[in-house]
Amino acid sequence: MRIGLLTEGGYPYVGGEGGVWCDRLVRGLDRHEFDVYAFSTGQAQEDAGWLPLPPQVARVRTAPLWAAEEDGVVHGRRARRRFTEHYGELAAALCHAAEPGTAEKPGTAEKPGTAEADRFTNALHGLAELAREEGGLVAALRSEQAVRALERACRAPGARRTAREARVPDLLTVADHLERALRPLSLDWYEEDGLGAVDLCHAASGGIAVLPGLLARHFFGVPLLVTEYGVRLRTHYLTRPDASPAVRSLLAAFHGLLTAETYRAASYLVPGNAHARRWQERCGADRAKLRTIHPGLDATPFTRVGEDRPEGREKGAEREHAGPHTLVWIGRVEPAKDLVSLLHAFAEVRAAEPGTRLRIVGRPSGPEGEAYLGHCRALAAQLFPDEADGPHAVGRNPVTFEELGGPGAETTADVHAGGTVTVLSSVVEGFPVGLIEAMFCGRATVSTDVGAVVEVIGGTGLVVPPRNPRALAEACVSLLRDPERRARLGAAARARALELFSVEQNVAAFHALYLETVARTPVRRPVLDGAGDPQPFAAPAEAHVPGHWTGPTPRAVPTWAVETPEPVTETVR
Repeated sequence: MRIGLLTEGGYPYVGGEGGVWCDRLVRGLDRHEFDVYAFSTGQAQEDAGWLPLPPQVARVRTAPLWAAEEDGVVHGRRARRRFTEHYGELAAALCHAAEPGTAEKPGTAEKPGTAEADRFTNALHGLAELAREEGGLVAALRSEQAVRALERACRAPGARRTAREARVPDLLTVADHLERALRPLSLDWYEEDGLGAVDLCHAASGGIAVLPGLLARHFFGVPLLVTEYGVRLRTHYLTRPDASPAVRSLLAAFHGLLTAETYRAASYLVPGNAHARRWQERCGADRAKLRTIHPGLDATPFTRVGEDRPEGREKGAEREHAGPHTLVWIGRVEPAKDLVSLLHAFAEVRAAEPGTRLRIVGRPSGPEGEAYLGHCRALAAQLFPDEADGPHAVGRNPVTFEELGGPGAETTADVHAGGTVTVLSSVVEGFPVGLIEAMFCGRATVSTDVGAVVEVIGGTGLVVPPRNPRALAEACVSLLRDPERRARLGAAARARALELFSVEQNVAAFHALYLETVARTPVRRPVLDGAGDPQPFAAPAEAHVPGHWTGPTPRAVPTWAVETPEPVTETVR
């Protein structure tokens, strides 16, 4: 099978978002062929280069989302009229779409009306066809003609109040955003030897990355599969808080209509967890198309720690760090991780179990993370003054801030090997990868009830409400005082992680879904035999697999089945 993998800011770029799971998927499906179509998000990402690619990646085509060059084509009168018509229809769909948050039932998302959805889809296809036939779309999207078409749609009768209130700066902001979002329509990927040659398009995220898949489906009938580990429409609603109401309304309408078209056109939608699945349903996804596939993590680096016997773990922890009672936190240092609540909870833990220590291992996330780390260091120094064992000893704080790769924290597995309980204190969390790594290591965990934590943990760890230091402290103390319970929970956690969150289950699930998707898709290019009739199975699935295939071993056939049978009746002369 030939798969077109669509990414935005991820695979195959080094350090790209989602690049790790895409790389594991591609390497796991080594009997298929991949064409990677990737959008980069900045010059720094392109300068960092690509990950090492396996041989099953036959082709990589990239395009920058952060810049677009005009092709020098100047539209004539007919092409300008086509552009004005299609862009005007798209703008009208944005201006007439339902206001976000006006659903009849509280807590549900408003689905776009059928008329607006059809208008949006037809306009999107019309602009793509114009770019394919005439070129010059980038220049047209940046022109005054586009801004005037947007203004006419905002001032037209029936437009929403927020759209009618848009001023010139608002129109320029929205037009600029649309130009960036619609850049994929101008690419030369939509040819018979491009996306038209793949059997399946797999978008590794929602949003702009899906546009090539939508166009491949429109031009060539290629089925589309969309994976969302984080729902892009939800992310958009949480951004641009300082923009004017008109800008927020129009951009929310654009992303809402794009999401609705994605969910309608996709053969299957793959959320990474139940939390993302619920958000997809709230955003209008059909439940019949949803197939939850958890991200796959490599359990190999954690095997040594996870397979140690419980008594060996305690002794190993004592050797690695001061005493067996060590709480471990690993992740990116940022306000959403709520280390302040963790430090206050640890103060209560120290009061109940004086020998306990806390290791905070991770790097700050950007300037905001740097400031937050400084605040946490100051709070730790205030709550826990340096303690000395005697008058001639140097005091040491029971809370340490470390980074992976430093002394005693060479790898994540090493950190978990030196800990007794792993703690997660977040107030916002998506899919908690760090928690799964602790489960691979067979560690008992205490977590806050956010995101997909409960789904991941199941019954193998303790879960407490977020922003509740007392509940967090009580859960930690109960595990520190009960080694048998820690051992039981750790063993159950490792078994659950190996069953649900390994690379093998992830690859097997996607392989089955690929086959199911292609099996349900009508033949796009039927092969005819010598008589001109369609020839079924003219290109079997194994014909797409690179390498040499040998036929099955001939089965023994009795001689009576191959000899010419004698006629039962005599021939009448």
